[in-house]
Amino acid sequence: MAKKILIVDDEAHIRMLIGQTLEELEDEDVEFLTADNGQTALEIIQAEKPDMVFLDVMMPKMNGMEVCRQVKQELKIEGVFIIILTAKGQELDKQKGQEVGADVYMTKPFDPEVLLNKAKEVLGIEN
Repeated sequence: MAKKILIVDDEAHIRMLIGQTLEELEDEDVEFLTADNGQTALEIIQAEKPDMVFLDVMMPKMNGMEVCRQVKQELKIEGVFIIILTAKGQELDKQKGQEVGADVYMTKPFDPEVLLNKAKEVLGIEN
């Protein structure tokens, strides 16, 4: 069964950049889904149950922290690994990310290799 990664960012070029970074995973039967706002992301997570979500914080309709909180604490959807991506590296934001249940917190600009290796690790794909 194909693994699914959801890339959520309101900026198209960032969705594209993450997609390109993870491109080689397509050979590993990984399907990519995208959303440009938090509300759509939440709907996709509920419908598709992706294995992994790269989630931006600052977005229209619903921010990434709220999406994460709903998935992890309200809906309690199992098996969804959430990486919060944000331009904010402040300690308070990291703490908030942990409080809402994010599995990993990464700041932009991110290191493509770190992103790819994390995805491989979470999806159980050998390097």
